[in-house]
Parts: sequence; structure tokens; C-alpha cells
Amino acid sequence: MQLPEPLEADPKPQDIPLDVIYEDEHVIVINKPAGLVVHPGAGNMDGTLVNALIHHCGDSLSGVGGVKRPGIVHRLDKETSGIMVVAKHDQAHQHLSAQFADHGRTGAMRRVYSALIWGAPSQTKFTISTFLGRSSADRTKQAIVSETQPDARHAVTHVEVKQKFGPSDGSNWYAALINCTLETGRTHQIRVHMAYHGFPLIGDHVYGPGFKTKVNALPASAQSKIKSFNRQALHAKLLAFEHPKSGKVLEFEADMPTDMSEIYHSLTAAW
Repeated sequence: MQLPEPLEADPKPQDIPLDVIYEDEHVIVINKPAGLVVHPGAGNMDGTLVNALIHHCGDSLSGVGGVKRPGIVHRLDKETSGIMVVAKHDQAHQHLSAQFADHGRTGAMRRVYSALIWGAPSQTKFTISTFLGRSSADRTKQAIVSETQPDARHAVTHVEVKQKFGPSDGSNWYAALINCTLETGRTHQIRVHMAYHGFPLIGDHVYGPGFKTKVNALPASAQSKIKSFNRQALHAKLLAFEHPKSGKVLEFEADMPTDMSEIYHSLTAAW
């Protein structure tokens, strides 16, 4: 579903555990779990990453980048896990925001996601370049649109197939593990791009509902793992950026969370 807009209300600190990978007086890097909303919005008044960050960082985070989402320079969907960086003061916020706006074209910014998809592309490496905007059929969804649509935004995803799952003769690939490197950062970009090309993410009932029955063709062990998996199989595995103070390039990587890893291992064991 579409990410909700941040609320005007002043978020309050809440003692929510954070998986902190790195922290100094300028930035904090966390491994966000699936199910955690980034900032308050419709339907999620509290219990968000912002509430947790305000509690963790104290007054130092107050107002950085605006009251509605202090310190936030990029977002992950609620049900997407993985690495995020948050600014701890305005200079860091401006520096990081500029890097995300540049999408690594001239700097060190790099974002790589792991995803489990239905089927497998024939190419090992390829690039998807389209325009994304609101779907005319369902305004809560994103879709591939004409570049003339008023809200159309260019979206580029570089895809690398890491592993395919199915009979060894390649007669029928049931699933695959891919890495997606973002050249742009649009809402639901990877999910829409992969579904558009016929390879929706496992567990994505918004952009790949027609693939739910494919699970019945899998071995029993993989079936049980996927049937109990209630989110898109997408994880922000790597983030690299230039430190806003030192200028040093920092790179962080996080393994797939347990729920995704269990699906991956069940598919590996089957083939």
C-alpha cells in the first residue's frame, strides 16, 4: 500500500528496541525490522522508528529535518527490513539528503536490496528503466505510467540474479534470489518493477496477488515457510554513503532476517 504521509503532530519518545549498527554524534545507522513503520502517519500514530529514535537520541534529534520526521532522509516500506541511516543534526541531514537526491551518480551513495521472486529472469544482469506514478485503477498503488502523466517519476533498477530454484535442467524455475541496486528511490520501485516484468516478490500480495497459488507447486517444507510469510520478501542489505563530517565512505551490510532466510534455505534444500 502507499506509504502514509507524515503527521503534523509532534512525535513523542517511545522505548522501542533498535538494532543499532553504527552511531556517532552525526549519524545513526540501524537495521530496521519488518513491521516497523518509519514515521507517524494515518493508521500508525505511534510505535514508529521516529518514536524510537527520539527516545534513543534524546533532545539532540529534536527538529532535525522538521518536526514530522526528525532526522529521516530516506524510507523503507513498513514490511521491508534492512539498513537505514538517520541524521542527528541539521548539517548531517542536509549532507545526507543531498546524497540521496543524487542517487550515487556523482558520489559514494549505494543501495542494494535482496529479494526473493517468483520465477527467474533469463538474463543474469539487466536494468529496468520506466516511469512510475499513481495507478489509475487503484490510487493506493504505484504503476508503470507514461512519462507525460503529471506525477510520473523516472525509476531505474539494476537487477542481478544470484540464484535460481527449480529442476537442475532449468525446465521450470520456481523462484530466484536477486540483488537490486537502486539508481533512483521511488515508492515501491523494486516491487513494481519486478511485478511488471512478470517476477513479483514472494509474499507481495499487492503487486503479485495472482502468484499466490504458485506456492502449491513447491516442496512441502518451502510451502509451509512461504504460506506463513506475510510480507514482501525484500531486504535492504547494503548501504554506502559519505560521512557528513569526515567525508569518509562508510559501507554497512546486514544479513537477511530470519523469516526471509528460512524461505531461502528451504528453497535451497529443495533444489
